[in-house]
Amino acid sequence: MAEFPPIMKLILEDGTEFFGRSFGASCPAAGEVVFNTAMTGYPESLTDASYQGQILVSTFPLIGNYGVPEDVPENGLPRFFESDRIRISGLVIADYSPEYSHWSAGRSLGQWLAEHNVPAISGVDTRHITKLLRERGTMLGTLTPTAADMPFYDPNALNLVAQVSTNRRIVYGQGQHRILLVDCGVKTNILRCLLARDTTVIRVPWDHDPAGEEFDGLFVTNGPGDPQQCEATIRHLQATMAQGRPVFGICLGSQLMALAAGAQTYKLKYGHRGHNQPVIQAGSNRCFITSQNHGFAVDDTTLPSGWKTLFRNLNDGTCEGIRHTSHPFFSTQFHPEASGGPTDTGFLFDIFLDIVRTGRPAQL
Repeated sequence: MAEFPPIMKLILEDGTEFFGRSFGASCPAAGEVVFNTAMTGYPESLTDASYQGQILVSTFPLIGNYGVPEDVPENGLPRFFESDRIRISGLVIADYSPEYSHWSAGRSLGQWLAEHNVPAISGVDTRHITKLLRERGTMLGTLTPTAADMPFYDPNALNLVAQVSTNRRIVYGQGQHRILLVDCGVKTNILRCLLARDTTVIRVPWDHDPAGEEFDGLFVTNGPGDPQQCEATIRHLQATMAQGRPVFGICLGSQLMALAAGAQTYKLKYGHRGHNQPVIQAGSNRCFITSQNHGFAVDDTTLPSGWKTLFRNLNDGTCEGIRHTSHPFFSTQFHPEASGGPTDTGFLFDIFLDIVRTGRPAQL
């Protein structure tokens, strides 16, 4: 007689419960429940440090059909993943495909999750969960075997960046331009995109003081949680911008640059997570389809003199990037390095390197 997978239970903080089948680790988890609209790219999403402390709901109905690649290093970096481990606290999907087929696959999604001690549930109505989150806002939740119990936990009350950042200085490449990368939870493809452009990348912890470093440009990465928890990063950014050094920030990096400039940030109702977010370049009709993963945003009505909105989300009008009109500072809330796509905005790395070479403000 065939064995059925054990039952798992998802509980939202409003008391709503969902029962389904376990296909990852048989352990409890707690965190912030968020949803992702991407159709592909789950190995990349699950290893994205911006998901630290979160239970991820995939709105795409079929997950697992192409398995999980082997962890193959390439130039000192994982080839197929965005970090060296699974970062989510738990996974929620509608239909799990244990049978997989892909040239790069070495194991099933369920096996991979179990290896990393991450629980997962399938056979639930993820469209209903997504609708609840859209209407009521992001909620805390627990994912447990039915006999287990788990208290709710709010990851945004902690400094999640300190949990995911590197704890040492690492140098990659031998290119002409020295880029100091402040690691707040860097995605591997950011490093690849910089290294492909004749750079030497010096990766440092989130609270590293750049004063003693020799560099041509500063890069502030994506990362999880509330940007206001990163007081040391904000303080160091203020000192670097006071010197007029070129600065480029992505995602959390954009929010940290805004805070360093004197603007404010706020928590979004349910965040932007997926590969299909349209943004428009301010002052033009240029539209780009972008990959995003953030729960906080910049309040661009609080930007001080000299700062302008660079991109805006076409779905809800939120700020998707900022720039300085006379200094070499700019940022994007979305991910121009997106893996696996879209790559419509990869040219922004070229613009950053042009700024590093010339010292001029971004020509956007």
